[in-house]
Amino acid sequence: MTDRADLFERVLRLEPGRTALLVVDMQRGFLDPGAAMEVPEARAIVATVAGLIALFRRQGLPVVFSQFVYSPAVPLLVGDLHPEHRPAVPGAPTGFGRPSSSCLLGDPSVEVVPVLAPALGELTVRKHWYDAFAGTPLDGALRAQGVRSLVVTGTMTDICVLATVAGAFNREYRVTVVEDAVATLWPEIQQATLDIIRRAYGRVVPAKVVAAELAAC
Repeated sequence: MTDRADLFERVLRLEPGRTALLVVDMQRGFLDPGAAMEVPEARAIVATVAGLIALFRRQGLPVVFSQFVYSPAVPLLVGDLHPEHRPAVPGAPTGFGRPSSSCLLGDPSVEVVPVLAPALGELTVRKHWYDAFAGTPLDGALRAQGVRSLVVTGTMTDICVLATVAGAFNREYRVTVVEDAVATLWPEIQQATLDIIRRAYGRVVPAKVVAAELAAC
């Protein structure tokens, strides 16, 4: 297959004044040590994500957060496939494969980790599926601000990040994924997912490239 990197670079380059940052699911339920659905690798990207958040804020560009939230009132398939999201049973063991109230509505695990906490006035969308666009006001909110280019960070690369990237692409956003600001549990899956994205959905670049492009805008 012929490489399309040059074409993607030309078509998907960040647009001045029309670019937003999306922080996907950097929540306590995935980052807290010992959490039932802990992604230790996500803690390693916190500093890079924080740097991008600060950069976008200085530039006056939108910063948006997503949170995965499970609720027994919305008993979706994800609760069957990932029982950790279901309410913990008092006195029963919790952890991987067990009901643990992970990212359960009302539980502290839903919240974005404090070091990345949204600022007053920044949009946080709560989602019930992997894709941050599905069933949320994200698309409308971005369009209302004239956003066409979307810089994506967060966890997990192969699940919620990938689903959100596909959702963005299907809504005509120009997607840039920051390779050192996304994380998953397995290095080989990380690389495979980034390869899928760069082949079909968007650019994959390091944070320093995003910073340089914003500085040049």
